[in-house]
Amino acid sequence: MNKDIKNMIFKSIGLAMGIATLVLTVMKSLESKSAITLLSIGLICLAINELETKK
Repeated sequence: MNKDIKNMIFKSIGLAMGIATLVLTVMKSLESKSAITLLSIGLICLAINELETKK
């Protein structure tokens, strides 16, 4: 897989998880445990992207 596409995918997932958490929290349809899970997935994707970029 092309490195640029992989970086874009990881960044997009991180952004999407943050936006999804914000929107669902504003709509009051998200529990705290689910919000933490969504934000964790986004943070993991952003961390993987940074670690691969530093190589």
